[in-house]
Amino acid sequence: MSSATNALGSTIKLNNGVQMPRLHLGVYMTSGRECSSAVTHALQAGYRAIDSAEWYANEEEVGSSINKFLSSQDQTKREDLWFTTKLKSNVGYDDTRRKIKQSLKECGLGYIDLYLLHSPYGGKSRRLECWRAVEEAISEGEVRCGGVSNFGVKHLQELLDSKAKIVPAVNQVEVHPFNTRKDITQFCHEHDIVVEAYAPLARALRTRHPTIVELSKKYKCSWAQLMVKWSLQHGYVPLPKSVKKDRIVSNAAVDSFEIEESDMNVLDGLDEVLVTDWDPTDAD
Repeated sequence: MSSATNALGSTIKLNNGVQMPRLHLGVYMTSGRECSSAVTHALQAGYRAIDSAEWYANEEEVGSSINKFLSSQDQTKREDLWFTTKLKSNVGYDDTRRKIKQSLKECGLGYIDLYLLHSPYGGKSRRLECWRAVEEAISEGEVRCGGVSNFGVKHLQELLDSKAKIVPAVNQVEVHPFNTRKDITQFCHEHDIVVEAYAPLARALRTRHPTIVELSKKYKCSWAQLMVKWSLQHGYVPLPKSVKKDRIVSNAAVDSFEIEESDMNVLDGLDEVLVTDWDPTDAD
């Protein structure tokens, strides 16, 4: 287990050698002005990575907010910031190439740092076709890194067994102390695929759990900070979501404490397979 010494200032090295920020702002189910202000608050607070998706219909707001922030800064450059987006549906090679170009146009950022297949739905042949389109986008400089989301072990193994030129750099799955997904996280660790933890706060469904309350008191932190820190100490890249400025700032303020190994084990033991949204990891 490893801990980031500085949650906002540190990066993690992906399997293609690219350094990616360790903490991302999630913008799922945010739109319009609410999305724009959340991104702006996060960038001003020191976040350097935003996680969007075609499905969220907010790529334009995210990109626009990033560009406005960059135009107001002398020190921060485009290459200092990280933009992730995702393919909504696995239709096929041509459709994916079109969708990547559309996302590029929507965000207006010149390139996409990380492009993910949002789910494994669609079957094996479609998944592999879509992945080939991501590889092509990487070779043409439209995308820096490719990855997947909600892929189970069998989907990851299928990609590794295929003639794919590129191993996914990332698998973004729901991971938190109440849904540890040890089968997937262990497989990713063994194959040098970084786990991005979405819903790392379990959508605030366990804020009053006795163990969370007790350990938050022990470490003098909020329940959300405890869960973000758990994720970081496991070597994951958490994507806490909030639209409130104070929460966005607070969620990243986790540098002042370290969870002891015995307490990490206690948190790991809270697993109840709590799925807060969807779970396509067993899709055919």
